[in-house]
Amino acid sequence: MELAVYNISGKDTGRKVTLSDDIFGIEPNDHAIYLDVKQYLANQRQGTHKSKERGEIAGSTRKIKKQKGTGTARAGSIKSPVFRGGGRVFGPKPRNYSFKLNKKLKQLARKSILTYKLKDSQIKIVEDFDFEMPSTKKMVDLNSKLRLNDRNSLIVLREPNKNVYLSSRNLQDVNVVAVSELTTYKIAKASNLIITEKSVEALEMHFKEGGI
Repeated sequence: MELAVYNISGKDTGRKVTLSDDIFGIEPNDHAIYLDVKQYLANQRQGTHKSKERGEIAGSTRKIKKQKGTGTARAGSIKSPVFRGGGRVFGPKPRNYSFKLNKKLKQLARKSILTYKLKDSQIKIVEDFDFEMPSTKKMVDLNSKLRLNDRNSLIVLREPNKNVYLSSRNLQDVNVVAVSELTTYKIAKASNLIITEKSVEALEMHFKEGGI
């Protein structure tokens, strides 16, 4: 499928870019997308949660009252979970939430979400651009001229660009990534996918080389 190339002023340059059907025109696999997003979110978890159990509480081990004759349940330790300040039963322990996914499945997930974005007309191609210095105002103007205001946008560059990244850092609805940093979660979260002209070729090469 061919898409028009726009400049940073939001005007059609007259050029067109052909998007590969092997990446943007496959049969989407919803379960692959689900698994890839699930893995991404799981990898963000620190897993450092911890609560103290009965054996880890600091406190006396003496029997706090006699066994019988009190009219209440017997109690052997102030560290019992039934008392305030006692240990927690089956509390959380540090753990690693990450899990493995095959490379082919992750590639399928990325291709599937890109196909959905193209079908929903949420992909726009812009010519390559750069800023001489970080400028949030220029990034706001770019979004305005491309009519992307008030919508979550993901700008995909061929390679990392510090000035463009810093220009978007203070904008809540704009994210900038390089082709190598693209994930299924980031694509799915964006309402608009802005791909620079050279990034299209780099993206296709990235998939051919087995990148994820």
